[in-house]
Amino acid sequence: MKDFKDKIVFVTGGASGVGLGQAQVFTAAGAKVVIADMNRQRLNEAIKAGAADYAIKLDVTDRAATAAAADEIEKVYGACPDILCLTAGVNTFGPAEASTYDDFDWVMGVCFDAVVNGLITFVPRMIKKGTGGYIAGTVSYGAFGPGPVTAPYAAAKSAMLNLLESYYVALKPYGIGVSAICPANVKSHIYEAALNRPKEFSNTGYNVSEKTQSFLAGFHESGIEPKELGEILLKGIEDEIFLVVPYKSGTRMVELEFDRFKYYTYKGGVEELAALKATAERQEEALRLTSEREGFDVSKKSLMGNAAPPDNGGFGKARSDLDFIAPDKKA
Repeated sequence: MKDFKDKIVFVTGGASGVGLGQAQVFTAAGAKVVIADMNRQRLNEAIKAGAADYAIKLDVTDRAATAAAADEIEKVYGACPDILCLTAGVNTFGPAEASTYDDFDWVMGVCFDAVVNGLITFVPRMIKKGTGGYIAGTVSYGAFGPGPVTAPYAAAKSAMLNLLESYYVALKPYGIGVSAICPANVKSHIYEAALNRPKEFSNTGYNVSEKTQSFLAGFHESGIEPKELGEILLKGIEDEIFLVVPYKSGTRMVELEFDRFKYYTYKGGVEELAALKATAERQEEALRLTSEREGFDVSKKSLMGNAAPPDNGGFGKARSDLDFIAPDKKA
């Protein structure tokens, strides 16, 4: 897809962060942009700032509400979207073994189930429209690897990536393209979600507080600007690239991530992989690539490791009252 003028674009999670960046970029390209979000104030601010043309307050996990949003778009613009951006997402951090049903239900609900809702609601309408179109899903670099402190999120994003690839193949005959953009760290407010999660999903096994989220906010400050990420996605759509990894070394990053699987298939493979990672050359490349994708010098600042700074409020740890968790993994 090369021409975005007057195309109808629907962006979930469009009132802030990655979604807002996408809305701004598509609006600048001449598209008619509709944004959806749970935060009415931010929706109004985005419209007032000219980032989009129309706003819908929407809980993306609600199938009936998603269908109603699709109907509303068709009523306002006379047709379903030409471009569907499935961008809404949430995350929270803690040891995988401390996860609760609520942790999985909340994160998987927004990061995967809502993607299913969007696809099942809009794809048939896009096919019937008969003019082709495009679907862009905001996945995550976390989809490529294990998530020892982001298990629900990593699982959701891995599932989302596979699902989008399935649609990428399936929708070719209809002239509908699909791209999955996989950033690692973005300058956004996604960290706020863990402090505002719905009451019905309030039972978490993770240590989450104002202090842990303040620490996470500092990490996100070094991430890619949402508008820059939106411009990278737009170029990916123009070039019809399925896997958009927004870094200079993106191809090498993906190659290294998937290369590790072969070491899991035979006895001694894990030890061989560990020995390979221990080499100075491999460590140097890993440090360079990590610095590039995270946007800061990882030799000075750690997000995931047990050696995290002492003033992080116990970020990435389990609740202190869980008696089955190793002491060094609890706040």
